[in-house]
Amino acid sequence: MMQGIVIAMTTVTKYTQGARFLCSDEACPLSKGFQYIRVHVPGATESATVRNDFLCNLCSSSLQEDRKFRVLGDKQIVEIITAKALHAFQGYSNNQPCRFQSLTIFLRDESVSKMNIGNEYKIIGIPACVKTSQTAVCIEANSIISCNPKVPSGISDNFKHLLSLTSSSCWKFTAILANIFASQIVPPGTYNLLKLCLLMSLVQTTDHNKELKNCLDILIITSDTLLVDRLLNFSINLVPRGIRHPVSTEIFPTLSRNKYGTGAVSIQAGSALLAKGGICFMGDLASHKKDKLEQLQSVVESRSITVYIPGKKFGDDVNQQMTFPVQCSFWSFVDMDSSSRKNMQKTNTLIGQMDCSLIPANLLEAFGLLISCNESSPCYPLLSTVQHTLKKAIDPEGQLYVASKKFTTEDFEKLLAFAKSLNVEFSLEAERMIHGYYLASRRIRTDSISGSKLSASALKYLVSLAESHARLNLRNKVLKEDALIAALLFETSLTLKYGATVFCVAPNAVFPFELYNEEYLEQRDIYLTQCQQQLQQFIATYGPGTTLFTSDE
Repeated sequence: MMQGIVIAMTTVTKYTQGARFLCSDEACPLSKGFQYIRVHVPGATESATVRNDFLCNLCSSSLQEDRKFRVLGDKQIVEIITAKALHAFQGYSNNQPCRFQSLTIFLRDESVSKMNIGNEYKIIGIPACVKTSQTAVCIEANSIISCNPKVPSGISDNFKHLLSLTSSSCWKFTAILANIFASQIVPPGTYNLLKLCLLMSLVQTTDHNKELKNCLDILIITSDTLLVDRLLNFSINLVPRGIRHPVSTEIFPTLSRNKYGTGAVSIQAGSALLAKGGICFMGDLASHKKDKLEQLQSVVESRSITVYIPGKKFGDDVNQQMTFPVQCSFWSFVDMDSSSRKNMQKTNTLIGQMDCSLIPANLLEAFGLLISCNESSPCYPLLSTVQHTLKKAIDPEGQLYVASKKFTTEDFEKLLAFAKSLNVEFSLEAERMIHGYYLASRRIRTDSISGSKLSASALKYLVSLAESHARLNLRNKVLKEDALIAALLFETSLTLKYGATVFCVAPNAVFPFELYNEEYLEQRDIYLTQCQQQLQQFIATYGPGTTLFTSDE
């Protein structure tokens, strides 16, 4: 028995289930009838069924196969590797050198197509020794069971206490989470907006082999790539399927010849399919070639990738294609101070619009959230960051803040694991607010030349944002307060892409004050309540055919 993640698989081919042999000497009584029948048994190689050196037991003449009676079955070859091997993609440093060996699994007949790339399975099977250019141990699968990890029973006592203290507000708990998150990388209070979005994206992941419906892709424009890179790398380590894509490898599936000489094409997973149900962190967007970025844009829009298999190249008469669902969220960043940007002519921008000339326009539209993190923004207290960096250089393992001691990395892992296991449903108020905001925004961001700037996928992102905020609050129901945070985050992103509109949202609307104490949290709640009234007014004015309930109704 073994357990692992599928990292490669072949197309389905045929193998010989059974064959009839006859003695080549016509005088021999065994040259007729069904005296020599060979059938495949689990664990045996195919050469045990069909070969040209079998001899007659009666006269020792060679046996010849009667091809009219050959029975064929389906076969597929799958490669798996232990889940621990994914740590290599998460920036783990291990002092003890280790090597993870992938194992080859043979699937036959009813087992064919039971395994999908990126999923984790427990396999019971029979070992077989296959000789190619070198001898390899393979497993013929007898039983395939999909692996679903246990759902954590709860959260740490410190988080429980914090949740009870902030139960009077729908916004305080997530604000404090964002404030103290990743205090090993950045001081509390730094990049709160980005950290909140990262946490929301993390709770939209899944540990199960089920479909990830609502992804949350994040693109960051920053002048401090080092700090943002560290923050994102720290974050992907909090979920089992957080993959940091190495630029030297392929992000999407690639083709290679099957090493077992079966004539089948082997499809290698790539980072995006390995990150199934999790996060694929691509690093700096500028480090990827133009064709890869075009492919990324297509995948983000369709959430699938089609692999074309040219028949001639792989010794087949027929061209094939296979489509794989891409069920992960993509994270990436762009350096706003890069040398290529400085040499570019700046175009006239609208109020609030960011100069995004380095990013292909279609790719910019495809990413659900665009976040700006630069040194001049209010969410970047420079002095505290410098002090933090110096202290960390002197004492890398030291816990510099009370928050780091009270809320450890393990506590955050448990919290995220519990939050993403929650099944959430929308309240009627939240549903109408999301729908109303989407219609109103679509209406005011439409012009006669280019049409609407809001795609149909915008509604999915709004739903995902509201869902994730409710999950992060450990609630089963999405409330209008969650819908407000979703609308503010999305409008901030739209403003950076296309400029401000009638529903004018400040860049720091979600975190208007630095969170020093409870008083500032109260002020933030009052400010967000005012934002909610503005949003309702905006929907009432520009959202055709939408109605909003008052609190009494």
